[in-house]
Amino acid sequence: MGDPCEDLGFDSLLGEEGFFARLLGRSPSGAGREPLYGPDLPVVLLTGGPGMGKGRLLRAVRDRFAAKVPVIHLDCGSSVYADRADPEPGARSAVTEALVEAAERLAAWQGPGGSFAFPRLYAGLAMIATGVAEGSAQSVATEVERYEELSPRNRRPLATGDFWRGALRAAVHNLLTTLAGQALGPYTASVSTALLDAIFADLPPRGRTELARIYGAYPGAGGQPQHGMRDLATDFQAGGEDRELAESFLFRALREDLEASYTGASGWLLRVGRPALLLDRAETPLGEQLLRAVLRDRRDGQRDRVVVVGTARRADGGAFLYGGLPPGEVPPPARFRPADGFPAEWTRRAAPEADRAPLADGVLLLRMPLLTGDRIRRETERGQRRAQPGSGTSRRRVDAAVARLSGGRPHMVIRLAAASAAFRMAAGANDRDILDAPLRLPGDGDGERPVADVLLEELVLEQLPVRLKAEYHDQWLDLLTHLSVAHDAECADVLLRHHQSGRVHRLTAHHVSELLTDTGWPRCERHFIGDFGLRQLLVHRLYGLRPDGAAWYADHHLLRDHYTRRAAREGAADGGAFRSVVAHRMNHHLVSGGVDDVVRHLADTLPGRPREWCAELLEIAQAPYPGGADTRRERAEGLVAVDGPALRRTVDQLLHAVWLCEERTRPTGQQTAGTLAKLLDLLSIMEFDGAGELGRTATDWSGLAENEQPLLRCACTDQLGRRR
Repeated sequence: MGDPCEDLGFDSLLGEEGFFARLLGRSPSGAGREPLYGPDLPVVLLTGGPGMGKGRLLRAVRDRFAAKVPVIHLDCGSSVYADRADPEPGARSAVTEALVEAAERLAAWQGPGGSFAFPRLYAGLAMIATGVAEGSAQSVATEVERYEELSPRNRRPLATGDFWRGALRAAVHNLLTTLAGQALGPYTASVSTALLDAIFADLPPRGRTELARIYGAYPGAGGQPQHGMRDLATDFQAGGEDRELAESFLFRALREDLEASYTGASGWLLRVGRPALLLDRAETPLGEQLLRAVLRDRRDGQRDRVVVVGTARRADGGAFLYGGLPPGEVPPPARFRPADGFPAEWTRRAAPEADRAPLADGVLLLRMPLLTGDRIRRETERGQRRAQPGSGTSRRRVDAAVARLSGGRPHMVIRLAAASAAFRMAAGANDRDILDAPLRLPGDGDGERPVADVLLEELVLEQLPVRLKAEYHDQWLDLLTHLSVAHDAECADVLLRHHQSGRVHRLTAHHVSELLTDTGWPRCERHFIGDFGLRQLLVHRLYGLRPDGAAWYADHHLLRDHYTRRAAREGAADGGAFRSVVAHRMNHHLVSGGVDDVVRHLADTLPGRPREWCAELLEIAQAPYPGGADTRRERAEGLVAVDGPALRRTVDQLLHAVWLCEERTRPTGQQTAGTLAKLLDLLSIMEFDGAGELGRTATDWSGLAENEQPLLRCACTDQLGRRR
């Protein structure tokens, strides 16, 4: 069994000479590496939608490097931080709890240079502790004591920040002595003054100077640390944007504590590499706030050596990076693919008004890799070696199905490969058949579920859009399921109006499209659900919602009838994702039982317009096939009797051959390519105007089909082509 990180395409990132070794200045074995960038470091964002392995890569970085350099992993999507803050909402928040967890882990770190201390952060946390609900001296002191581990104590004589030793811990005792017996109203001047006196009372001059430097720089403090610390507590208590300012400043204090540990009296002798903060699920409000804070500080000239790596579902890193402007109007951030080797030199763009420069200037986007065909085959073979061997044909079909349905998305590859280990697939089967294969997850005991259900839970239900309001959570998967048959915003809105009827709050196609983009799912100009693999999962679910595919047929009939009415009103008007309303109508009619009507329409409209007719045929036939027996191949080869004149019979065969090619869930190859060429050649010698032009089309289409290429390209098929 190979290295799973290598099989996921992470090897070039995690190796001894890889990207993260250079970024952290230390290899997994502990050897020194010339660090990338600095002293102005970019924030690295791992970009990719659900199932692309962002969290898996962050955990691999932690596991590979954490024994050699301080690497702290935080899950910003966890509710644990908000839960910890809930008992004292006036003195804690999800942000402060995340910062405290990171600091506590670093305070216990036992690698080169030993543990870290956080006196600057400790002082700020002590100030906001005055917001406890009870407001008594004892309750404030109890809150401050939560942060004892962050204050230096019993450190080696040469340890960085030795001048802090014991002084801030003594502040808790001073606080108790000063405030004993007083009933304290929250945030009165006496509370703040007493605590400030307690904090500064026993500090040596160097400590007072350092606190004055950092808290004197708090916005509006005017160089006065007492004012800065008092304003910090006031802003935190105020909530909203004021609280965010205070929280961001506390994050700066944590990074300054880390920086001091590397640059102090002994830091340059004892410490190696760079410390790192890994923010998983950083697209959540907590993660975005931490990213925004460090990006603003670095844009404003604050420098530190902390490597910050976050995740971003959106390909552009997130809308917050662009200052409200469309990403196309802002120069894109530097980008890097693992296959590119080391990224180009990163430098911050010089801006005339640096404080207004977009945060995107401080980012390096690392695009998560899709798995190559070789890696997908290795993953499927790994599972098949543990199962009873099947025929070579079945194994090849399984490999092809996993590759097409996953599109190279690592999590889908892993789940589909595991489920298909003992799955036998006939040569003519639809790739979607594999979605019914049972999968047992670790910890599920003897329970098995269809792999499609597992994937929809993991990729959709467990990764809801961050901005999706709570009232839509229970219907999100159902709405996406129905939208799997939509092509553009118009037909998506038709479906949404129907399936949300009776609800006060409704989503529009625009809303859903934006939410899908925010979640990291790609767009396609011909399919509303723009990711091929996700669409196949949803199509599969739609067909199974009601017996005999009734939900599938109902949605297509709804759209067919909508475009029938539009065609009656507007004739050959624009059809959105289609050349005309009529073509859009015929697409939905084709897949909902109207094959014979579509054949008659195509046969009647071919003479005199072969080029336009071929384009319309491709649009009509670019559709999934409903469940049940599939007779398209037999019908394409003329093995199913069809009534009518020769032109209509040949068009019928051609429609079914093109439909096979365009669905993209069955292999085409030489047989289908030969059928396409034969049928188009037959049409080219028939007696109708323009027939001769079809000979060239026969050559073009058969060449594409023979090489498993789509006849009509779109973003979906381009995605599959890039992976190939």
